[in-house]
Amino acid sequence: MFTFRNIFKKAGIVLLASLSLSILSCNEKKSRGKTTITASFYPLYIMLLNITEGADVEVGMLAPSDTGCLHDYQLTTKDMQSIEESDIIVVNGLGMEDFLDKVFEAKQEKTIVAGKDFIVTDDNPHIWVSLTGAIYEVNAISQALCELDEKNAEIYAGNAEKYIAKLEALKDEMTEKLLPSRGAKIITFHEAFPYFAAEFGLEIASVVEREPGTAPSPKELNETIEAIKAENEKTGNKIPLFAEPQYSSSSAKVIASETGSAVYELDPCVTGELDKDSYIKAMKKNLEVLEKALPRTEEAK
Repeated sequence: MFTFRNIFKKAGIVLLASLSLSILSCNEKKSRGKTTITASFYPLYIMLLNITEGADVEVGMLAPSDTGCLHDYQLTTKDMQSIEESDIIVVNGLGMEDFLDKVFEAKQEKTIVAGKDFIVTDDNPHIWVSLTGAIYEVNAISQALCELDEKNAEIYAGNAEKYIAKLEALKDEMTEKLLPSRGAKIITFHEAFPYFAAEFGLEIASVVEREPGTAPSPKELNETIEAIKAENEKTGNKIPLFAEPQYSSSSAKVIASETGSAVYELDPCVTGELDKDSYIKAMKKNLEVLEKALPRTEEAK
């Protein structure tokens, strides 16, 4: 017989069954002894996918993969729950996750700071954007995981060694292919590239948007345009402009139209596919863009 009472009764049975399955799943995970590791954001998550492959772990991240840099990120209730339930937390450090400072005061024993003791420039935390910085962080994460989770230590160490070898090979390839443009000037739209530029001998002539998504004032935009015009005239080359796929390129287009400089994209690897090879793929694409965009310089001749 059709009654609302029967509907609610059936709904209650379904809900109870769902809750039971959820509890069983949680207990099953605990019984298997899986180590739960949570990255603060995307680039560290990709490192963890490589380091933990084949280990008895569950890897997650706090900020969604399309967040980008964490300048304005705010912790959610779900984040707090993930932090509480995680065995190990992996953060970049160096000021990237200021919003987590108070949270981790009580959780230092299970927190890995991947950028700890890295020599920074102007307090800039974007060290993973250079291959050298990425290698440093992979090595730091692996060593710390081996200490915190000894049962998977052999896997972590072996995976890190293989991944670092890939990153070293890519660094050598990019260094060789960008050698003809050593000393070339570029303009970026976010302060994410100082380590990347230094690694390949490039000079950042200007940074247009100090904070991503914060457009320069008309005065700042005009000053940038005039400076680029002067530099273009001085060198005889048009300094290329590099926007980022994560943010609007409207300011770049205005500058390009006024100076004749072309607009390209460089990826700081803060968003992307949830694939362990995504960082290497993004860097190879950056290499292709730079080979197309950069002039041959006297310094490299």
